[in-house]
Amino acid sequence: MLKFVLHDAVGYVRSNVREFSLNALRLLPQLPQLSPYDVNITLKENEFVYNFPVEGIIRSYETNQLGSNSPCEDSRTEASLLHRNGFICGIFDGHAGAACGQVVSKRLLRYISAATLPRQVLREQMKQDCTSQSFLKCHNDKVDFVSEIRPLYEQSFQRYIKRLSGEPSRDVTSELEQAFLQLDNDLSEEALGSNDARTMGVALSGAVACLVHLEGLQLHVASTGDCGAVLGVLDPETNQWHPKKLNIEHNVENMTEVSRILGEHPHEERETVIRNGRLLSQLAPLRAFGDFRYKWPLKTLHQKVVPMFGEQVLPPNYYTPPYLTARPDVQQHELCSNDKFLVIASDGLWDFLTPSEVVSLVGEHINSKKILEPMRLPPGDVKLQQISEQLAERKAGLTRKPIDQNAATHLIRHALGATDYGIEHSKISYYLSLPQDVVRLYRDDITITVIFFNSEHIARLKGESLPTPSPPATTTQAPAA
Repeated sequence: MLKFVLHDAVGYVRSNVREFSLNALRLLPQLPQLSPYDVNITLKENEFVYNFPVEGIIRSYETNQLGSNSPCEDSRTEASLLHRNGFICGIFDGHAGAACGQVVSKRLLRYISAATLPRQVLREQMKQDCTSQSFLKCHNDKVDFVSEIRPLYEQSFQRYIKRLSGEPSRDVTSELEQAFLQLDNDLSEEALGSNDARTMGVALSGAVACLVHLEGLQLHVASTGDCGAVLGVLDPETNQWHPKKLNIEHNVENMTEVSRILGEHPHEERETVIRNGRLLSQLAPLRAFGDFRYKWPLKTLHQKVVPMFGEQVLPPNYYTPPYLTARPDVQQHELCSNDKFLVIASDGLWDFLTPSEVVSLVGEHINSKKILEPMRLPPGDVKLQQISEQLAERKAGLTRKPIDQNAATHLIRHALGATDYGIEHSKISYYLSLPQDVVRLYRDDITITVIFFNSEHIARLKGESLPTPSPPATTTQAPAA
Protein backbone atom coordinates (compact mmCIF):
# COMPACT_ATOMS: atom_id res chain seq x y z
CA MET A 1 0.00 0.00 0.00
CA LEU A 2 3.05 2.27 -0.12
CA LYS A 3 1.92 3.60 -3.51
CA PHE A 4 -1.26 5.03 -1.92
CA VAL A 5 0.79 6.86 0.72
CA LEU A 6 3.26 8.24 -1.84
CA HIS A 7 0.45 9.45 -4.08
CA ASP A 8 -1.09 11.39 -1.19
CA ALA A 9 2.27 12.85 -0.08
CA VAL A 10 3.20 14.64 -3.32
CA GLY A 11 -0.13 16.32 -4.00
CA TYR A 12 0.48 19.61 -2.23
CA VAL A 13 3.85 20.23 -3.85
CA ARG A 14 2.64 19.49 -7.38
CA SER A 15 -0.53 21.55 -6.94
CA ASN A 16 1.73 24.56 -6.31
CA VAL A 17 4.21 23.82 -9.08
CA ARG A 18 4.11 27.38 -10.40
CA GLU A 19 5.63 28.60 -7.11
CA PHE A 20 8.72 26.42 -7.57
CA SER A 21 11.26 28.46 -9.52
CA LEU A 22 14.27 27.30 -11.40
CA ASN A 23 16.37 28.64 -8.54
CA ALA A 24 14.66 26.19 -6.21
CA LEU A 25 15.57 23.34 -8.54
CA ARG A 26 19.19 24.46 -8.46
CA LEU A 27 19.29 23.99 -4.69
CA LEU A 28 19.29 20.26 -5.39
CA PRO A 29 22.62 18.43 -5.75
CA GLN A 30 24.23 19.18 -9.10
CA LEU A 31 22.45 17.24 -11.84
CA PRO A 32 23.95 16.19 -15.16
CA GLN A 33 23.35 18.77 -17.86
CA LEU A 34 21.55 17.21 -20.80
CA SER A 35 22.56 18.34 -24.26
CA PRO A 36 19.93 19.78 -26.63
CA TYR A 37 20.15 16.50 -28.53
CA ASP A 38 19.40 14.49 -25.35
CA VAL A 39 16.50 16.77 -24.47
CA ASN A 40 14.99 16.40 -27.94
CA ILE A 41 15.30 12.61 -27.83
CA THR A 42 13.48 12.50 -24.49
CA LEU A 43 10.74 14.93 -25.46
CA LYS A 44 10.04 13.24 -28.80
CA GLU A 45 10.23 9.64 -27.61
CA ASN A 46 6.46 9.08 -27.40
CA GLU A 47 5.29 11.29 -30.26
CA PHE A 48 2.55 10.05 -32.56
CA VAL A 49 0.88 11.71 -35.55
CA TYR A 50 -2.08 10.43 -37.55
CA ASN A 51 -3.26 12.08 -40.77
CA PHE A 52 -6.70 10.96 -41.86
CA PRO A 53 -6.59 9.56 -45.42
CA VAL A 54 -10.15 10.59 -46.29
CA GLU A 55 -11.30 14.20 -46.13
CA GLY A 56 -13.60 14.74 -43.19
CA ILE A 57 -14.15 16.80 -40.07
CA ILE A 58 -10.66 16.03 -38.73
CA ARG A 59 -7.49 16.59 -40.69
CA SER A 60 -5.11 14.99 -38.22
CA TYR A 61 -4.19 14.63 -34.60
CA GLU A 62 -0.86 14.84 -32.79
CA THR A 63 -0.16 13.36 -29.39
CA ASN A 64 2.71 12.90 -26.98
CA GLN A 65 3.45 11.78 -23.44
CA LEU A 66 6.21 12.54 -20.97
CA GLY A 67 6.31 10.36 -17.88
CA SER A 68 7.19 11.36 -14.35
CA ASN A 69 6.04 8.26 -12.52
CA SER A 70 7.73 4.96 -13.30
CA PRO A 71 5.82 3.42 -14.88
CA CYS A 72 3.90 6.36 -16.32
CA GLU A 73 0.38 6.42 -14.87
CA ASP A 74 -1.19 8.29 -17.81
CA SER A 75 -2.74 6.44 -20.77
CA ARG A 76 -4.14 7.62 -24.11
CA THR A 77 -6.21 6.00 -26.84
CA GLU A 78 -7.52 7.24 -30.19
CA ALA A 79 -9.78 5.44 -32.66
CA SER A 80 -12.06 5.85 -35.66
CA LEU A 81 -15.62 4.65 -35.18
CA LEU A 82 -16.67 1.85 -37.50
CA HIS A 83 -20.09 1.46 -39.18
CA ARG A 84 -20.38 5.30 -39.33
CA ASN A 85 -18.09 8.31 -39.68
CA GLY A 86 -16.81 9.30 -36.29
CA PHE A 87 -13.81 9.64 -34.01
CA ILE A 88 -13.23 8.95 -30.35
CA CYS A 89 -10.23 9.52 -28.13
CA GLY A 90 -9.37 9.93 -24.50
CA ILE A 91 -6.71 10.73 -21.94
CA PHE A 92 -6.70 8.80 -18.68
CA ASP A 93 -4.68 9.91 -15.66
CA GLY A 94 -4.12 7.08 -13.23
CA HIS A 95 -3.25 7.32 -9.56
CA ALA A 96 -2.10 4.82 -6.92
CA GLY A 97 -0.65 2.88 -9.83
CA ALA A 98 -1.13 2.65 -13.58
CA ALA A 99 -3.46 -0.38 -13.68
CA CYS A 100 -6.86 1.33 -13.66
CA GLY A 101 -5.89 3.96 -16.22
CA GLN A 102 -4.48 1.37 -18.59
CA VAL A 103 -7.59 -0.82 -18.39
CA VAL A 104 -10.11 2.03 -18.66
CA SER A 105 -8.26 3.60 -21.62
CA LYS A 106 -8.97 0.52 -23.71
CA ARG A 107 -12.34 -0.61 -22.43
CA LEU A 108 -14.18 2.71 -22.20
CA LEU A 109 -13.80 3.47 -25.91
CA ARG A 110 -15.16 0.01 -26.74
CA TYR A 111 -18.20 0.49 -24.51
CA ILE A 112 -18.96 3.91 -25.99
CA SER A 113 -18.43 2.86 -29.60
CA ALA A 114 -21.10 0.20 -29.12
CA ALA A 115 -23.46 2.38 -27.06
CA THR A 116 -23.57 5.22 -29.61
CA LEU A 117 -24.26 2.89 -32.53
CA PRO A 118 -27.90 2.74 -33.73
CA ARG A 119 -29.55 -0.19 -31.96
CA GLN A 120 -30.51 -1.93 -35.20
CA VAL A 121 -26.90 -1.87 -36.39
CA LEU A 122 -25.77 -3.14 -32.99
CA ARG A 123 -28.20 -6.06 -33.17
CA GLU A 124 -27.00 -6.92 -36.68
CA GLN A 125 -23.39 -6.96 -35.48
CA MET A 126 -24.32 -9.19 -32.55
CA LYS A 127 -25.80 -11.74 -34.97
CA GLN A 128 -22.37 -11.84 -36.61
CA ASP A 129 -20.68 -12.71 -33.29
CA CYS A 130 -19.11 -9.30 -32.77
CA THR A 131 -16.43 -8.72 -30.15
CA SER A 132 -15.48 -5.67 -28.12
CA GLN A 133 -13.12 -4.65 -30.93
CA SER A 134 -15.73 -4.82 -33.71
CA PHE A 135 -16.88 -1.22 -33.38
CA LEU A 136 -13.70 0.85 -33.64
CA LYS A 137 -10.27 0.97 -35.26
CA CYS A 138 -7.48 2.11 -32.93
CA HIS A 139 -4.62 4.11 -34.44
CA ASN A 140 -1.94 3.93 -31.74
CA ASP A 141 -2.65 0.74 -29.81
CA LYS A 142 0.51 -1.28 -29.25
CA VAL A 143 -0.46 -3.58 -26.36
CA ASP A 144 -3.38 -5.76 -25.33
CA PHE A 145 -4.66 -7.27 -22.10
CA VAL A 146 -2.94 -10.35 -20.75
CA SER A 147 -4.54 -13.56 -21.98
CA GLU A 148 -5.76 -14.61 -18.52
CA ILE A 149 -7.84 -11.44 -18.05
CA ARG A 150 -9.05 -10.87 -21.61
CA PRO A 151 -11.97 -13.39 -21.49
CA LEU A 152 -13.29 -11.83 -18.27
CA TYR A 153 -13.38 -8.37 -19.84
CA GLU A 154 -14.99 -9.75 -22.99
CA GLN A 155 -17.76 -11.42 -20.97
CA SER A 156 -18.57 -8.12 -19.28
CA PHE A 157 -18.71 -6.38 -22.65
CA GLN A 158 -21.04 -9.01 -24.12
CA ARG A 159 -23.43 -8.65 -21.17
CA TYR A 160 -23.38 -4.88 -21.66
CA ILE A 161 -24.25 -4.91 -25.37
CA LYS A 162 -26.90 -7.60 -24.81
CA ARG A 163 -28.64 -5.28 -22.40
CA LEU A 164 -28.15 -2.32 -24.75
CA SER A 165 -29.72 -4.21 -27.65
CA GLY A 166 -32.97 -4.53 -25.71
CA GLU A 167 -33.14 -0.86 -24.75
CA PRO A 168 -34.21 2.14 -26.85
CA SER A 169 -31.47 4.44 -28.09
CA ARG A 170 -30.67 7.44 -25.94
CA ASP A 171 -29.06 10.75 -26.79
CA VAL A 172 -25.26 10.76 -26.93
CA THR A 173 -24.89 12.52 -23.57
CA SER A 174 -26.93 9.84 -21.82
CA GLU A 175 -25.07 7.03 -23.59
CA LEU A 176 -21.74 8.48 -22.50
CA GLU A 177 -22.88 8.78 -18.90
CA GLN A 178 -24.21 5.23 -18.82
CA ALA A 179 -21.07 3.80 -20.46
CA PHE A 180 -18.85 5.44 -17.82
CA LEU A 181 -20.98 4.12 -14.98
CA GLN A 182 -21.37 0.64 -16.48
CA LEU A 183 -17.65 0.17 -16.98
CA ASP A 184 -16.97 1.31 -13.42
CA ASN A 185 -19.59 -1.13 -12.16
CA ASP A 186 -17.99 -3.93 -14.19
CA LEU A 187 -14.59 -3.16 -12.65
CA SER A 188 -16.18 -3.59 -9.24
CA GLU A 189 -17.97 -6.85 -10.04
CA GLU A 190 -14.88 -8.33 -11.71
CA ALA A 191 -12.72 -7.59 -8.67
CA LEU A 192 -15.22 -8.94 -6.14
CA GLY A 193 -16.21 -11.95 -8.19
CA SER A 194 -12.87 -13.28 -9.43
CA ASN A 195 -10.65 -13.24 -6.31
CA ASP A 196 -7.81 -12.30 -8.67
CA ALA A 197 -5.11 -9.96 -7.39
CA ARG A 198 -4.92 -8.29 -10.82
CA THR A 199 -8.59 -7.30 -10.98
CA MET A 200 -8.41 -6.17 -7.35
CA GLY A 201 -5.35 -4.08 -8.22
CA VAL A 202 -7.31 -2.38 -11.00
CA ALA A 203 -10.21 -1.72 -8.62
CA LEU A 204 -8.10 -0.21 -5.85
CA SER A 205 -6.06 2.02 -8.13
CA GLY A 206 -7.94 4.81 -9.86
CA ALA A 207 -8.10 6.97 -12.97
CA VAL A 208 -9.68 10.19 -14.11
CA ALA A 209 -10.71 10.56 -17.73
CA CYS A 210 -11.37 13.10 -20.45
CA LEU A 211 -13.04 11.55 -23.49
CA VAL A 212 -13.93 13.13 -26.84
CA HIS A 213 -16.67 11.74 -29.08
CA LEU A 214 -17.13 13.33 -32.51
CA GLU A 215 -19.77 12.30 -35.02
CA GLY A 216 -20.72 14.72 -37.77
CA LEU A 217 -20.44 18.24 -36.39
CA GLN A 218 -21.49 17.16 -32.91
CA LEU A 219 -18.62 17.18 -30.45
CA HIS A 220 -19.13 15.74 -26.98
CA VAL A 221 -16.57 15.90 -24.18
CA ALA A 222 -17.17 13.65 -21.17
CA SER A 223 -14.90 14.08 -18.18
CA THR A 224 -14.57 12.77 -14.68
CA GLY A 225 -11.77 14.15 -12.53
CA ASP A 226 -9.20 16.81 -13.34
CA CYS A 227 -8.04 16.34 -16.93
CA GLY A 228 -8.84 19.27 -19.21
CA ALA A 229 -10.20 20.04 -22.68
CA VAL A 230 -9.99 23.39 -24.47
CA LEU A 231 -11.11 24.39 -27.96
CA GLY A 232 -8.97 26.75 -30.03
CA VAL A 233 -11.27 29.25 -31.79
CA LEU A 234 -9.95 31.75 -34.34
CA ASP A 235 -11.82 35.06 -34.68
CA PRO A 236 -11.89 35.72 -38.46
CA GLU A 237 -12.16 39.49 -37.97
CA THR A 238 -9.31 40.07 -35.52
CA ASN A 239 -7.40 36.84 -36.20
CA GLN A 240 -7.07 36.39 -32.46
CA TRP A 241 -7.17 33.01 -30.76
CA HIS A 242 -9.83 32.41 -28.13
CA PRO A 243 -9.91 29.44 -25.73
CA LYS A 244 -13.21 27.76 -24.97
CA LYS A 245 -13.19 25.32 -22.08
CA LEU A 246 -15.21 22.18 -22.80
CA ASN A 247 -15.10 20.49 -19.43
CA ILE A 248 -15.24 21.16 -15.71
CA GLU A 249 -12.62 19.75 -13.35
CA HIS A 250 -13.87 17.81 -10.34
CA ASN A 251 -11.67 19.01 -7.49
CA VAL A 252 -11.99 21.18 -4.39
CA GLU A 253 -11.73 24.35 -6.48
CA ASN A 254 -15.12 23.43 -7.98
CA MET A 255 -17.49 24.60 -5.25
CA THR A 256 -20.52 23.13 -7.00
CA GLU A 257 -18.85 19.73 -6.85
CA VAL A 258 -17.91 20.20 -3.20
CA SER A 259 -21.52 21.13 -2.38
CA ARG A 260 -22.79 18.05 -4.23
CA ILE A 261 -20.59 15.73 -2.20
CA LEU A 262 -21.40 17.40 1.13
CA GLY A 263 -25.11 17.17 0.32
CA GLU A 264 -24.87 13.40 -0.20
CA HIS A 265 -23.67 12.71 3.35
CA PRO A 266 -24.96 13.49 6.86
CA HIS A 267 -24.32 16.91 8.34
CA GLU A 268 -22.12 15.32 11.01
CA GLU A 269 -19.58 14.45 8.29
CA ARG A 270 -19.19 17.97 6.88
CA GLU A 271 -15.81 18.38 8.60
CA THR A 272 -14.41 15.02 7.44
CA VAL A 273 -15.78 14.27 3.95
CA ILE A 274 -13.43 16.86 2.44
CA ARG A 275 -10.41 17.80 4.49
CA ASN A 276 -7.06 19.34 3.51
CA GLY A 277 -8.37 19.79 -0.03
CA ARG A 278 -8.98 16.07 -0.53
CA LEU A 279 -11.78 13.55 -0.34
CA LEU A 280 -11.57 11.93 3.11
CA SER A 281 -8.24 13.82 3.40
CA GLN A 282 -6.69 11.45 0.82
CA LEU A 283 -7.94 11.70 -2.77
CA ALA A 284 -7.49 14.89 -4.86
CA PRO A 285 -9.96 14.23 -7.75
CA LEU A 286 -13.57 14.16 -6.57
CA ARG A 287 -14.73 11.81 -9.33
CA ALA A 288 -12.83 8.83 -10.73
CA PHE A 289 -12.94 5.31 -12.09
CA GLY A 290 -11.87 2.59 -9.68
CA ASP A 291 -10.79 3.76 -6.20
CA PHE A 292 -13.31 1.35 -4.71
CA ARG A 293 -11.91 1.82 -1.24
CA TYR A 294 -13.98 5.05 -1.39
CA LYS A 295 -17.05 3.31 -2.86
CA TRP A 296 -17.54 -0.17 -1.41
CA PRO A 297 -19.40 -0.76 1.87
CA LEU A 298 -17.15 -1.05 4.90
CA LYS A 299 -18.15 -4.70 5.30
CA THR A 300 -16.95 -5.46 1.76
CA LEU A 301 -13.63 -3.75 2.42
CA HIS A 302 -13.10 -5.85 5.54
CA GLN A 303 -14.03 -9.07 3.77
CA LYS A 304 -12.29 -8.61 0.42
CA VAL A 305 -9.60 -5.96 0.69
CA VAL A 306 -8.16 -5.95 4.21
CA PRO A 307 -7.04 -9.62 3.99
CA MET A 308 -4.99 -8.73 0.86
CA PHE A 309 -3.64 -5.29 1.74
CA GLY A 310 -4.12 -4.73 5.47
CA GLU A 311 -6.00 -2.18 7.58
CA GLN A 312 -4.12 0.77 6.10
CA VAL A 313 -6.30 0.55 2.97
CA LEU A 314 -9.29 1.82 4.97
CA PRO A 315 -9.84 5.59 4.61
CA PRO A 316 -10.37 7.61 7.80
CA ASN A 317 -13.89 8.64 8.82
CA TYR A 318 -15.46 6.09 6.46
CA TYR A 319 -19.12 6.00 7.53
CA THR A 320 -21.56 6.44 4.63
CA PRO A 321 -20.07 5.21 1.33
CA PRO A 322 -19.99 5.65 -1.56
CA TYR A 323 -18.05 8.92 -1.42
CA LEU A 324 -16.89 8.77 -5.04
CA THR A 325 -18.52 8.32 -8.45
CA ALA A 326 -17.33 7.84 -12.03
CA ARG A 327 -20.34 9.71 -13.46
CA PRO A 328 -18.99 12.23 -16.00
CA ASP A 329 -20.00 15.75 -16.80
CA VAL A 330 -20.74 15.93 -20.53
CA GLN A 331 -20.57 19.07 -22.64
CA GLN A 332 -21.85 19.24 -26.22
CA HIS A 333 -20.60 21.63 -28.89
CA GLU A 334 -21.51 21.96 -32.57
CA LEU A 335 -18.39 22.66 -34.59
CA CYS A 336 -18.14 25.68 -36.86
CA SER A 337 -15.45 26.80 -39.27
CA ASN A 338 -13.84 29.03 -36.63
CA ASP A 339 -13.08 26.00 -34.45
CA LYS A 340 -9.55 25.07 -35.49
CA PHE A 341 -8.32 22.54 -32.92
CA LEU A 342 -9.06 20.82 -29.63
CA VAL A 343 -6.49 20.09 -26.91
CA ILE A 344 -7.11 17.46 -24.24
CA ALA A 345 -4.47 16.84 -21.59
CA SER A 346 -3.82 15.38 -18.18
CA ASP A 347 -3.34 17.76 -15.28
CA GLY A 348 0.43 17.55 -15.66
CA LEU A 349 0.11 20.12 -18.47
CA TRP A 350 -2.39 22.38 -16.70
CA ASP A 351 -0.05 22.55 -13.67
CA PHE A 352 2.21 24.66 -15.90
CA LEU A 353 0.03 26.32 -18.55
CA THR A 354 -3.40 27.96 -18.58
CA PRO A 355 -6.00 27.22 -21.28
CA SER A 356 -5.30 30.65 -22.82
CA GLU A 357 -1.57 29.93 -22.97
CA VAL A 358 -2.15 26.51 -24.50
CA VAL A 359 -4.41 27.87 -27.26
CA SER A 360 -1.99 30.70 -27.98
CA LEU A 361 0.95 28.30 -28.23
CA VAL A 362 -0.84 25.92 -30.58
CA GLY A 363 -2.09 28.84 -32.66
CA GLU A 364 1.45 30.19 -32.98
CA HIS A 365 2.63 26.71 -33.86
CA ILE A 366 0.08 26.46 -36.69
CA ASN A 367 1.19 29.81 -38.12
CA SER A 368 4.91 29.03 -37.84
CA LYS A 369 4.55 25.63 -39.53
CA LYS A 370 3.12 27.27 -42.63
CA ILE A 371 6.60 28.37 -43.71
CA LEU A 372 7.58 24.70 -43.90
CA GLU A 373 4.94 24.04 -46.55
CA PRO A 374 5.76 24.41 -50.27
CA MET A 375 5.29 27.93 -51.54
CA ARG A 376 2.07 28.35 -53.51
CA LEU A 377 1.39 31.31 -55.77
CA PRO A 378 -2.10 32.83 -55.76
CA PRO A 379 -4.32 31.96 -58.75
CA GLY A 380 -4.46 34.18 -61.84
CA ASP A 381 -1.91 36.68 -63.06
CA VAL A 382 0.77 37.23 -60.45
CA LYS A 383 3.04 40.26 -60.40
CA LEU A 384 6.71 40.10 -59.45
CA GLN A 385 5.96 42.45 -56.56
CA GLN A 386 3.52 39.92 -55.09
CA ILE A 387 6.08 37.13 -55.40
CA SER A 388 8.73 39.33 -53.79
CA GLU A 389 6.44 40.15 -50.85
CA GLN A 390 5.56 36.49 -50.39
CA LEU A 391 9.23 35.49 -50.38
CA ALA A 392 10.04 38.26 -47.91
CA GLU A 393 7.27 37.05 -45.62
CA ARG A 394 8.57 33.48 -45.73
CA LYS A 395 12.11 34.68 -45.02
CA ALA A 396 10.91 36.65 -41.99
CA GLY A 397 8.99 33.59 -40.85
CA LEU A 398 12.16 31.53 -40.64
CA THR A 399 12.81 33.16 -37.27
CA ARG A 400 9.57 31.57 -36.06
CA LYS A 401 10.38 28.13 -37.41
CA PRO A 402 9.23 25.66 -34.74
CA ILE A 403 11.69 23.33 -33.05
CA ASP A 404 8.98 20.67 -32.87
CA GLN A 405 6.76 19.51 -35.70
CA ASN A 406 4.41 17.88 -33.19
CA ALA A 407 2.10 20.37 -31.43
CA ALA A 408 1.89 18.21 -28.30
CA THR A 409 5.70 18.20 -28.01
CA HIS A 410 5.66 21.96 -28.58
CA LEU A 411 3.38 22.32 -25.54
CA ILE A 412 5.50 20.03 -23.35
CA ARG A 413 8.65 21.98 -24.26
CA HIS A 414 7.01 25.26 -23.28
CA ALA A 415 5.50 23.79 -20.12
CA LEU A 416 8.92 22.75 -18.85
CA GLY A 417 11.15 25.43 -20.34
CA ALA A 418 9.22 28.67 -20.77
CA THR A 419 10.64 31.82 -19.21
CA ASP A 420 9.97 35.52 -19.69
CA TYR A 421 12.74 35.50 -22.29
CA GLY A 422 11.78 32.40 -24.25
CA ILE A 423 12.63 28.72 -23.90
CA GLU A 424 15.51 28.05 -21.51
CA HIS A 425 17.31 24.81 -22.30
CA SER A 426 18.84 24.48 -18.83
CA LYS A 427 15.39 24.61 -17.23
CA ILE A 428 14.13 21.72 -19.36
CA SER A 429 17.35 19.83 -18.66
CA TYR A 430 16.84 20.15 -14.91
CA TYR A 431 13.25 18.89 -15.11
CA LEU A 432 14.32 15.92 -17.21
CA SER A 433 17.35 15.12 -15.03
CA LEU A 434 15.62 14.97 -11.66
CA PRO A 435 16.05 11.57 -9.97
CA GLN A 436 13.04 9.29 -9.74
CA ASP A 437 12.50 9.84 -6.03
CA VAL A 438 12.34 13.63 -6.52
CA VAL A 439 10.81 14.28 -9.93
CA ARG A 440 7.23 13.63 -8.80
CA LEU A 441 7.49 16.58 -6.42
CA TYR A 442 8.05 18.94 -9.34
CA ARG A 443 6.05 17.60 -12.27
CA ASP A 444 3.39 15.01 -12.96
CA ASP A 445 3.01 12.77 -16.00
CA ILE A 446 2.04 14.91 -19.00
CA THR A 447 -0.12 13.49 -21.79
CA ILE A 448 -1.53 15.65 -24.59
CA THR A 449 -3.62 15.08 -27.71
CA VAL A 450 -4.20 17.92 -30.19
CA ILE A 451 -6.97 17.37 -32.77
CA PHE A 452 -6.93 19.59 -35.87
CA PHE A 453 -10.23 20.27 -37.62
CA ASN A 454 -10.81 20.69 -41.35
CA SER A 455 -12.32 24.18 -41.54
CA GLU A 456 -13.10 23.97 -45.26
CA HIS A 457 -15.02 20.72 -44.84
CA ILE A 458 -16.93 22.07 -41.85
CA ALA A 459 -17.83 25.24 -43.78
CA ARG A 460 -19.19 23.17 -46.68
CA LEU A 461 -21.31 21.06 -44.33
CA LYS A 462 -22.77 24.19 -42.77
CA GLY A 463 -23.21 25.96 -46.11
CA GLU A 464 -20.78 28.70 -45.10
CA SER A 465 -17.90 30.39 -46.89
CA LEU A 466 -14.57 30.79 -45.16
CA PRO A 467 -13.61 34.43 -44.59
CA THR A 468 -10.26 35.70 -45.81
CA PRO A 469 -7.98 35.69 -42.76
CA SER A 470 -6.30 38.84 -41.50
CA PRO A 471 -2.53 38.95 -40.91
CA PRO A 472 -1.49 36.42 -38.23
CA ALA A 473 -1.97 37.29 -34.59
CA THR A 474 -1.26 35.20 -31.54
CA THR A 475 -2.93 37.00 -28.64
CA THR A 476 -5.78 35.37 -26.80
CA GLN A 477 -8.70 36.68 -24.84
CA ALA A 478 -10.42 35.31 -21.78
CA PRO A 479 -12.00 31.84 -22.11
CA ALA A 480 -15.47 31.76 -23.57
CA ALA A 481 -18.26 30.53 -21.37
